[in-house]
Amino acid sequence: MAEIAVEIAYAGPEGQAVIPLAVPQGTTAWQAVELAMPKLPSGVRPDPARLGIFATKVPADRVLEEGDRVEIYRPLILDPMEARRRRAARGA
Repeated sequence: MAEIAVEIAYAGPEGQAVIPLAVPQGTTAWQAVELAMPKLPSGVRPDPARLGIFATKVPADRVLEEGDRVEIYRPLILDPMEARRRRAARGA
C-alpha cells in the first residue's frame, strides 16, 4: 500500500512539536495522532474531538491526504465571550 507524508503539530505549555510521518493511504487524523504520541511532549493528552487540518476543525475519522498537517488543539482556558467582557471592563 502506498504511503503519504503528513505532519502532526502541537503547541502548548508542555512544549511544541511538529512530527513528520509517513502513513499508509487511508489513515485517519486520529490514527496519525496515535502514531505520533510517543514523540509528543510529555503530558500531552490529545482529544479526538479537538483536531484540525491547517486551522480547520476536522472529525477524528477524517482520512488524510498527502501533505496534511494535523493540529492537536488544547481546550480553551477561558470562554472567548468572557475574555471580551473582561477586556471591555478594563477599557482595553
